[in-house]
Amino acid sequence: MALTPSNNFQKGIAAPKFTLVDTISEKVVSLDELKGKKGTVIFFICNHCPFVIHINKTLVQIANEYSSKGFSFIAISSNDSQKYPMDGPANMKIHAKNENYPFPYLYDETQEVAKAYDAACTPDLYIFDSNLISVYHGQLDDSRPGNDLPVTGIDIREVLDLLECEKPYTGIPKPSIGCNIKWK
Repeated sequence: MALTPSNNFQKGIAAPKFTLVDTISEKVVSLDELKGKKGTVIFFICNHCPFVIHINKTLVQIANEYSSKGFSFIAISSNDSQKYPMDGPANMKIHAKNENYPFPYLYDETQEVAKAYDAACTPDLYIFDSNLISVYHGQLDDSRPGNDLPVTGIDIREVLDLLECEKPYTGIPKPSIGCNIKWK
């Protein structure tokens, strides 16, 4: 497990568009179809990363809580499923059902979406406003496997609460840290 921080993704940049297969519904969906009325949270995850496993329950809880407030949540796995078959579409679908994901879990087979977002690690979290303009790219919170801090999602909750009230986020986000994306 190599500790990899997220790359910089500038505030004010439009979300790169994409169309991918949702492994849960097995339908092709686009960002425009999935975006939220108040904002959209896009996160790069995978099935086996201990950093993702560590925050899964809180991601589900936050998605359930904020979806009713007009926010959309989109999970994407870009890992090379040839070298890491546990991260392939069939296993993604099983994993999503086992974790009760209330959001689509998209497969980025070509890794083009991860490259467009300059994603580096799992989890790698991005928040966009109602116009799909970047307002946050950083960590969920300070909790990591083994550091004994509770997983609260405080960092992204702050951003979502501000977006809900149509106020700007002026903080300086801390980068997310996790396993590197498994590139082809």
